Amino acid sequence: MSALGASSREPLLYVTNEIPNTISVVSPRTNAVVATIPVGKRPRGMALSPDKRTVYVALGQDDALGVVDVASGTMTRTIPANRDPELVALSPDGRVAYVSNEEIAHASAIDLASGKTLFSTAVGVEPEGVAITRDGTKLYVTAETNNTVSVLDAKTGRLLHTLHVGDNPRTVAFTPDGARVWVSAEAGGNVTIIDVASDSVIAQFPIRDGKTKPVRIAFSPDGRLAYLTEGAAASVSVVDVARRTVIDSIVVGRRPWGIALSPDGRWLYTADGRSDQVSVIDTRSHKVIAAIPVGERPNDLLYIP
Repeated sequence: MSALGASSREPLLYVTNEIPNTISVVSPRTNAVVATIPVGKRPRGMALSPDKRTVYVALGQDDALGVVDVASGTMTRTIPANRDPELVALSPDGRVAYVSNEEIAHASAIDLASGKTLFSTAVGVEPEGVAITRDGTKLYVTAETNNTVSVLDAKTGRLLHTLHVGDNPRTVAFTPDGARVWVSAEAGGNVTIIDVASDSVIAQFPIRDGKTKPVRIAFSPDGRLAYLTEGAAASVSVVDVARRTVIDSIVVGRRPWGIALSPDGRWLYTADGRSDQVSVIDTRSHKVIAAIPVGERPNDLLYIP
């Protein structure tokens, strides 16, 4: 693992593997796994600290967040994160982690320095997606069973709004300008768009035939395109954001889940959960140029510039 320290200025791609309880570290320059980091049980969502030195990984069966030092490529400690954390987002200053606790239908805020739980708020049943506004004031959490998004005060945990979206919502993703939230609905096969200023639903549109089971979302840096992994279709849909229309689809491995885009928007990555690989897509040609074998049941992806 020591080689990671020497190359810590190089970009890295982290991949959580649910079955072996590891993170595969991929070099985007060589499209090869350069290290494997043992973490805790059932790693899923990840978040990167603002200084890009630390990765926080949700360990669902350990009821904890794992703290991974990027330079050394090791998990240094764990922080209690309430029951069954699924996905994680960090406050803009990097001091607070917000997690969706699926089993207990809560969203929790954890002070990362002290490990103290700041709040744990009941949201809908089976919360999954979690994201925070750019100014750090509001938290958005999806609930798969209720078909809702809960909007919480990020400081107090107070419920501000409950918004109805598509069936089985999975991901909340902010447009690059921070003005809109896109919510993917896996069973509904659509995307709901929420206006952040008013916390109101302003649009909903289908993804292809509505049966591809869209999950995770990534936006191009200029905000013109969105990419959605589609678990049932084994593909990625490319959406024209202004027109709210699918303009292309790219075949990847089986049950693509996690998604990540290089900061320049040039390379797109998907975690193909049933193929135990990461697909590498050239965003100019919309072609898969590599499939990288990783651990069993890859779930989430995190690009570290």
